[in-house]
Amino acid sequence: MTKPKAWDRHAILAHLRRNGMTLAGIAERYGLAVSGVKNIWTRPNEPAERAIADFIGEPVEKVFAERYPKMRNRIYAPPVPKTSPGKSAPHRDAA
Repeated sequence: MTKPKAWDRHAILAHLRRNGMTLAGIAERYGLAVSGVKNIWTRPNEPAERAIADFIGEPVEKVFAERYPKMRNRIYAPPVPKTSPGKSAPHRDAA
């Protein structure tokens, strides 16, 4: 049996069922909450994604390609201080 080039919901479920596994079985085997694994299609859940990919035998980045790499962009990034706290910048005398 060949593995699909692009994993979608139906390909993942079909592969699990062909191997005698369900989403509830994945949750039980990997010690995860059943609701978290069953909601994998609508809510990102990194432990559940990794468990499914591990069972399939593919990297999680390939099985859930639309969710990886994780982007952790922030709306506000505080400015980086120019000097370390407690130390003042060296004072230069005007010549």
